Amino acid sequence: MIIPSIDILDGRAVQLRGGRHPMIDVGNPEEVAQKLSRIGEIAVVDLNAALGKGSNKEIILRLLARYACRVGGGIRSKELALEYLNAGARSVVIGTKATPDFLSSLPAGRVIAALDVERDVIMVEGWTRRTGDTLSEKIAELSPFVKGFLITTIEEEGEMSGFEMEKAKNLIVAAKGRRITFAGGLPGGAAGMEQIAWLDAAGADVQAGTAIATGALGLAQAFAAPLVSDRADGLWPTAVCDEGGRFLGLVYSDLESLEAAFQTGKGVYKSRSRGLWTKGACSGNTQRLIRADLDCDRDCIRFTVVQEGRGFCHLQRRNCFDDGYGMEKLSRTIARRMKEAPEGSYTKRLFSDPGLLAAKLREEADELAKASGKAETVAEAADVFYFGLVKALTEGGNLSAIEGELERRSFKVSRRPGNAKPGYDSARGEAGWAGIH
Repeated sequence: MIIPSIDILDGRAVQLRGGRHPMIDVGNPEEVAQKLSRIGEIAVVDLNAALGKGSNKEIILRLLARYACRVGGGIRSKELALEYLNAGARSVVIGTKATPDFLSSLPAGRVIAALDVERDVIMVEGWTRRTGDTLSEKIAELSPFVKGFLITTIEEEGEMSGFEMEKAKNLIVAAKGRRITFAGGLPGGAAGMEQIAWLDAAGADVQAGTAIATGALGLAQAFAAPLVSDRADGLWPTAVCDEGGRFLGLVYSDLESLEAAFQTGKGVYKSRSRGLWTKGACSGNTQRLIRADLDCDRDCIRFTVVQEGRGFCHLQRRNCFDDGYGMEKLSRTIARRMKEAPEGSYTKRLFSDPGLLAAKLREEADELAKASGKAETVAEAADVFYFGLVKALTEGGNLSAIEGELERRSFKVSRRPGNAKPGYDSARGEAGWAGIH
């Protein structure tokens, strides 16, 4: 699978050649990330921090708030590693400090060891110091403490000359189940696609910057390289889902439609009868593409989109089976009622009277806290969810934003104690509303 990379130097996205001089200024890293995130997780490297010449931490934290990223470059303290993980980094990539002692202080399932190699010798401190360690020795030493390895051949970085496949195969075996990401040297065009596909089948990923930045390898080519199809027309079934992973409908994709989707950020597909088509171009029920993913067998794509308008289905329903279910349907219903509720109705009062809504939230939360048994607890929880959605929607939020916040929290590794705040009697299990009413 492809991992597109963004190297940040002095606030700009760049690509280096051979690790010795800037090759190309790619642009604003946040604009670059918006585009690259459409094909999955991004690798973000802070070159200033790696070289000990400043930091791009604030930019990286903004990227983590919006996109799935693995972060590396100059992470040499436990505190910085945890800060990035708590901010939502899927993994931290540790290079210079990749020792058993340091790595053991971090969650192994969220750590990748960066092994930068020049002529088979490990380099550290932004590729400026030789360590004397060999690649195979380092893999054996660090495997118990990491989820995987990022292996960069420095002399090939940015040269797009390709990977030595036999050597790569041996390293995959040596890693003993730890997933390897290879970087530095991915070629463009069909050769690049072939190498991505081969390494993916072997159980490894490819991190690429230069090939994509220069256009030598298109986003669709990089993403689709591992895909296979058993259809006569070669199309790939594409399951379209909303932000919460709820299925909307089935369409088909090919290289042309994928490239159009990744470039425009829209739901663009290949019709079996009409050719290339953009969802909503006629109906107005457009889609904003968040990201695309490959399934485990590499024969199906998932498009995660923000569905606008009435819905995905041509019958003006949310999806191709019905009009939705559960919390997502409730959220849309509340949003519609906010606009349509007549003056004087309870619904209108709830939306326009903050005091009434606050009182109902306290009331329902208290009743849920006191509930016992499955039926009563479920009923009271449903009330809390309802009034909680009303509150979020009146303040400009929605269900997708709530789910996104919960997803970000799931990546935190440092937790607060979770004790009750003053005014709430945790021993009695009751809210202390005195002084709040």
